[in-house]
Amino acid sequence: MEKKFGVYICKGCGIGETVNIEKLKKNTAGGARIPADSIKEHDVLCSSEGLELIKNDIKEGTNTIIIGACSPRVKFEEFDFSGSLVERVNLREFVSWVSEPMTEATQTLAEDYVKMGVIKTQKGNMPEPNILPDLSNELMVVGGGITGITAALESANAGYKVTLVEKEAELGGWSAKLYKETPRQYPFDKLDDPIIFDKIKEVESHPNIKVRKSTMVEKTDGQPGLFDVTLSSNGSTETIKVGAIVMAAGWKPYDASKLGHLGYGNPNVITNVQMEEMAKKGKIVRPSDGKEATKVAFIQCAGSRDANHLPYCSSFCCGTSLKQALYVREKNSDAVAMIFYKDIRTPGQSELFYKNMQNNPGVLLTKGEVTAITDAGNGNLYVEADDTFLGEKIKVEADLVVLATGIVPSTRGPQEYLDGLTEAGKKGDDAKKAYVEGTEKPDFILNLGYRQGPEIPTLEGAYGFADSNFICFQYETRRTGIYSAGCVRQPMNMSEAAQDAAGAALKAIQCVEHVAKGVAVHPRAWDTTYPDPMMIKCTSCKRCTEECPFGAIDEDEKGTPFYRINRCRRCGTCMGACPERIVSFKDFSVDIVGSMIKAVDINEDDFRVIVLACENDAYPALDSAAIKKMKLNPAVRIIPVRCLGSTNLVWVTDAFSTGIDGLMLLGCKYGENYQCHFVKGSELANYRFSKVKETLDKLQLESDRCQLVQVSISEYDKLPQMINDFVERIEEIGPNPFKEM
Repeated sequence: MEKKFGVYICKGCGIGETVNIEKLKKNTAGGARIPADSIKEHDVLCSSEGLELIKNDIKEGTNTIIIGACSPRVKFEEFDFSGSLVERVNLREFVSWVSEPMTEATQTLAEDYVKMGVIKTQKGNMPEPNILPDLSNELMVVGGGITGITAALESANAGYKVTLVEKEAELGGWSAKLYKETPRQYPFDKLDDPIIFDKIKEVESHPNIKVRKSTMVEKTDGQPGLFDVTLSSNGSTETIKVGAIVMAAGWKPYDASKLGHLGYGNPNVITNVQMEEMAKKGKIVRPSDGKEATKVAFIQCAGSRDANHLPYCSSFCCGTSLKQALYVREKNSDAVAMIFYKDIRTPGQSELFYKNMQNNPGVLLTKGEVTAITDAGNGNLYVEADDTFLGEKIKVEADLVVLATGIVPSTRGPQEYLDGLTEAGKKGDDAKKAYVEGTEKPDFILNLGYRQGPEIPTLEGAYGFADSNFICFQYETRRTGIYSAGCVRQPMNMSEAAQDAAGAALKAIQCVEHVAKGVAVHPRAWDTTYPDPMMIKCTSCKRCTEECPFGAIDEDEKGTPFYRINRCRRCGTCMGACPERIVSFKDFSVDIVGSMIKAVDINEDDFRVIVLACENDAYPALDSAAIKKMKLNPAVRIIPVRCLGSTNLVWVTDAFSTGIDGLMLLGCKYGENYQCHFVKGSELANYRFSKVKETLDKLQLESDRCQLVQVSISEYDKLPQMINDFVERIEEIGPNPFKEM
């Protein structure tokens, strides 16, 4: 489109007292090469009068709007002018609230920000959604336990068609194997009948739900809105099209055969799962001889919270043992239940059930570390423990011992199998062949047609739980349009799993609605831009396909990359990875950011430092620091980027070759407990910039001039000092010698 510019400067919130507005307008017009009469000011731009000023200009043909006012993270509804290209310039938080008023340095700072905003719109274009044809808004839920059934019902009740896939012959999962459930209502003193059977009837009779039992997912191809899922059942296959998927494949009990030190192998030592089966059949008896058990010991954290087994808490075990202790008491009022625990964890209203059980005269709760289970004769067992509240060793006799074994997500087996193939592959084809022949392949869940692998990536070092970006975006996996819920995501009880299912269902609905509008799914849930590569210059180096955290880029039979655009999260990692710099978005490209850097006023007598700030944590942290009026060195120019993964190394050359003295990158935390909204962006940037020393050496510059810092949004109080310390270090090094050229 032909652009007609309108630049609007707000004088409110202290901006007018910090900056000479007339000088700002004059220098912006000259530096950005736009007509002087296109720059206007207003005392309070977000007021009805200020907004009317802009709207009237739009009626007269203005279609490219630069607003110099407050942060783009606020007042977004007021400054939403649909049909116009809008750029927000942060004069309040990045100038007025952090700089000394009416100084030359502050004035130049404001002028640079407005010029950069104008240049961004000059180089950019109006975003246009890319809507693919023949999209489906139907959902598929994999797993027919309480989580999957709840997800299916929530989606169907919202008006969406759902296919519910369960590999077993009947629905219900572990929930259907329960004798009773922990109390759901006040006063939380009586056990409830399982709710799952009513849920099964509801889901099987719902007009929007098609239930597929004894069915496996043989293959999943495509992208959100266009997933082609091949289902296999009783020797026949069928391919269905769905828009989004909820993976609720559940869990398996930890292998109790690994708990020999707790007596497992003795017939009178059983697991909590076996206890549930026994209670459902009738009496609580000793398996060795069928004698009724009157002294039952429950061993908590049997294999959980143990570095040699499962290092995590399995969440539901404490409530289950309290419930099963009540089985013992209700079935025989003379029986005694003894619970040995590390800690009792019954959050929320479950705490009331715990208190009721404390008052039960036949229930003994002892904090202790069980050290041994030994033979007491006549089929009985001794439970030995220490580290109790009394600080003594204790030894009690029981005729039945129940181990509260934890959960293992269903995703763990496939991931360990795939990891084994990877390790064997590193050792050669023979090793890989031997591994495949010697290892039983587990049931895969989704069998994805992704070049990165057939299953959902799991959290690094987290024992097979699906990587759901647990800090920033629960449910969302690295496979756009596929959401994890329930115990494949983290350990949880049934109530928590049902809530989790509702959340995942809502995310799946959001997904199909967004792709129907050509809008990014998350986290840039407003973004209609998409990567538009100039493929004629592509060298098929595969950097983009390898680095994309979401598998949005595939390769054709010739090895040439192509986008499955609905998988794309618009992070720009491919843009940062591309050595040919051919990937661009309408409002974000290598050229746009490079031109903004080159627009900064370079003064031989002053230092200039560019800060590339991730828009997800670093930018809002800077805003928060500004609210606290924490000062920033006026040498600093902050440019937001979608993710540090989008940072292209050419920006280093752009910055230093034009005379910038220092370049700082502010990205999210990465590693095991990563916070990066785009999973790998900050980590990839760190890897790329570990090689930046070579670039600086070629330019004969000090490597200290470029620094990457990990920062979380909560570190806003430290961030200004981090930046100011970096500027001081640049001043120690001295001016960039390219200023003199």
